[in-house]
Amino acid sequence: MEENMENNVENVEEVKETVAEPNVENTEKVENNDNKDRRGGKRFDKNKKFGKRDDRKRRDDRRPRDEMESRVVSRRRVQKSVQGGDITTYSVLVVVGDKKGRVGIGRGKSREQTEAVDKAIRNAKKNIVTIATEGTTIPHATEGKFGTSKIIMLPAKDGNGIIAGGAARAVIELAGIRDITTKLHGSSNKENCVKATLQALMSLRTLEQVKKLRGKNENMVEGN
Repeated sequence: MEENMENNVENVEEVKETVAEPNVENTEKVENNDNKDRRGGKRFDKNKKFGKRDDRKRRDDRRPRDEMESRVVSRRRVQKSVQGGDITTYSVLVVVGDKKGRVGIGRGKSREQTEAVDKAIRNAKKNIVTIATEGTTIPHATEGKFGTSKIIMLPAKDGNGIIAGGAARAVIELAGIRDITTKLHGSSNKENCVKATLQALMSLRTLEQVKKLRGKNENMVEGN
């Protein structure tokens, strides 16, 4: 009986030792199992997956973006009564520019306002023209006329800002001019003002452009 008790005590001590000091081979197997998923492949790494998504975003950033900015100058709602009921259409005038000397205007008409704006923007991008600038202002004084609207533009010093009305201001800002003084005479119709402003900007010429047109030297042009 005493021998059995001694054997039991020894067995309990062995069990304690095995619990306190786990087998190294078993732990290595567990670690190896953690590094693999249930299907036997490599362990799923979230960082790699999110890294792929970041690469996709970077690819999207590398794509050329449209630098043109658009601004709605006028929005008109036209309603027509017919036999079947009333038909409502929208007419939108939009100015488009990149603030680097390129600007254009366009008009769009549709029964939905958003579609009319999209049409106007597409039309304006087709009619983009390049404006001659000198620093932040215009190279010389000019004037434009459309219908009964007439606008006079004068160059200004740095820090003067844009002194112009709402419709003309949109064209001047999107053309990239930051210092200018203007005066509007006649009709204040927004469409006429925008077209008169664009006509005045298109008539601008730099000194280099005048030299090429006349085929003269710089001194001869300044003397004239």
